[in-house]
Amino acid sequence: MLGSAPAYLLSWAAWRLLSAPLPARLYHRVDDRLYCIYQSMVLFFFENYTGVEIVIYGDIPKKKENVIYLSNHQCTADWIIADMLAIRQDALGHVRYVLKDGLKWLPLYGWYFSQHGGVYVKRSAKFDEKAMKMKLLMQAEAGAPEFASKEGLAILKHTLTPRMKASHVAIEAMQDHLDAVYDVTVAYEGTLDAAGQRKPAPSMPEFLCKECPRVHIHFERVDMKEVPIEPMFFRRWLHERFEIKDRLLTGFYESTDADVRCRFPGEGRRSTLSLTKTLPSIVLLGGLTLTLLTTESGRNLYFKTWVYGTLLGWLWMNVSP
Repeated sequence: MLGSAPAYLLSWAAWRLLSAPLPARLYHRVDDRLYCIYQSMVLFFFENYTGVEIVIYGDIPKKKENVIYLSNHQCTADWIIADMLAIRQDALGHVRYVLKDGLKWLPLYGWYFSQHGGVYVKRSAKFDEKAMKMKLLMQAEAGAPEFASKEGLAILKHTLTPRMKASHVAIEAMQDHLDAVYDVTVAYEGTLDAAGQRKPAPSMPEFLCKECPRVHIHFERVDMKEVPIEPMFFRRWLHERFEIKDRLLTGFYESTDADVRCRFPGEGRRSTLSLTKTLPSIVLLGGLTLTLLTTESGRNLYFKTWVYGTLLGWLWMNVSP
């Protein structure tokens, strides 16, 4: 996946230059398509290669929608679940992420994600609302039991306590353009030890090493009409959504009923990702990368893209607001 980064970034940069005199919406349309190609390749490894079984509880709308994605956060592999759902809705290229500030220093990708509409945020009291209001978001949880206790909220066992500000700014700024909130609860099977105690969820390397046999995804669509905008009521609404998540995860990990343990309530449907949605991306990006690596000039360009592209990206991220 990382090996194809120079070829992908060079392709994107070429389009960025060629599209400069064209309408912005045309640039974004092709940029979304390029991003879809890359993320489809990523999903080939995380889903087709690993053979992980995806079990979905709830109905994912067939049509594309403008939404906020709200999920519990457990490990570095969590973000790929959003991609798994998006590709099943043919919306993979339209995904935008809220990312931890430190990730902007990732070689090549840190800078590119900001160009694709990602937002980097710091977990602190200071918060740049203007930056958030300019972007389309995918929002996850953050917080600790101490924060919940301080705020007089119920302490959650299997999820972190959601901090409301980023979510509220996003929803308030885009409420006229949003259709719904996708409330997603994720559980990784194989994370209980012999004594029935919960172990850490798999990291990305562990996931790719096939250490997670099955992922359970509880999906609920919440219409925007049901989401309160006033801050005080929104805070309560958001925490209640995570209380529901916590109950779902408590049943999943702690139920004494063998028929209920390691599953969510309701009917779970196995969802298989067809190779036709991922293999073409592997062939395309793999072919571009091999083309670069088979000639001396291509290898030179490949390594210079890694080095100088990373340095220029760091410089950009350091000076841009």
